[in-house]
Amino acid sequence: MAKTKVKDLMEFLESIAPFDLQESYDNSGHLVGDPNMEIQGVLCCLDCTEAIVEEAISRGCNVVVAHHPIIFGGVRRLTGSTYIERTVVKAIKNDMAIIAIHTNLDNVLTNGVNEKIASRLELEDVNILAPKASNHTDYETGAGVIGYLRASMNAEDFLQYLKDKMEVSVIKYTDLVREQVRKIAICGGSGRFLLDRAIEEESDVFVSADFKYHDYFDANNQIIIADIGHYESEKFTIELLYELINENFSKFAAHYSNHNTNPVKYL
Repeated sequence: MAKTKVKDLMEFLESIAPFDLQESYDNSGHLVGDPNMEIQGVLCCLDCTEAIVEEAISRGCNVVVAHHPIIFGGVRRLTGSTYIERTVVKAIKNDMAIIAIHTNLDNVLTNGVNEKIASRLELEDVNILAPKASNHTDYETGAGVIGYLRASMNAEDFLQYLKDKMEVSVIKYTDLVREQVRKIAICGGSGRFLLDRAIEEESDVFVSADFKYHDYFDANNQIIIADIGHYESEKFTIELLYELINENFSKFAAHYSNHNTNPVKYL
C-alpha cells in the first residue's frame, strides 16, 4: 500500500487553495521538513509555536498544518534567540514538517477562511467581497465575503448574536448607525483594507479585526464596524483544516490543536 507523503498533502492543499493565490507579502507553503517524508499524523493549528510542535510530538504527529506562516521574513540565523528560531529548530530536530496555508486560503470562497465565518453566522447568498482575477477559472477568488442574514436583526441583537456564534468575549464596534441589519461583510484577520469596499457594497456591518483607533472614524456613519479580534476571527480555520484533511485522507489521523495560541489576553 502506497504511503502518504508530505508532498501528497501539499498537492491536496493546492487543490483547495492554490498557493499562487497568496499575497505578495505572504510565505505560505511547505516551510520545514522533507517533502518525501511519510505522514504519521497531522496537527492543525492557527499559529505554529514551540508549544504546538511539542503538542504534535505528544500526539504522534510529524506534520503541522498552520494558517499563519512561522517564517515571514528572512531567517538569517538559527541560534534560538527568537520564538521563530526555536520553533523551527525544534521541528527540524524532531523530523517534523511545517506547512502554512494563509492568504491563499483567505482568497478562495469555497472551503475558505471567510466562508467558514459566514457559515458560523448562517449567512445566505455568500459571495466574494472584492473579487480578484486569477488563472484558476474553476475558482471564485478574492478578498473577504459578503452575505445576508436569513432575516433582518436589530443591530444590538446582531452584535450579541455575533459574540455568541464566534465565541468571543469582547467586540469593539462603532456607532449603531443602522437600526436593523441584514447585509454582512466579513474579512477574517486584518480587514481594514476592505472597509471602503464593504461601504461601497452598502453592507450594514463589517465583521473583521485589527482596526486602529483612527480607522473606526472611517466608518463615517455609513457602516457598523465590528472588530472581534484577529485570533477570534480566524480560530475556526483550525476546524476547517481538520475537517478537510480528515475527510480526504485515511492512512493517518488529523488532529485539532487543543492549544490556544492567541498572544492577546483580556481582563
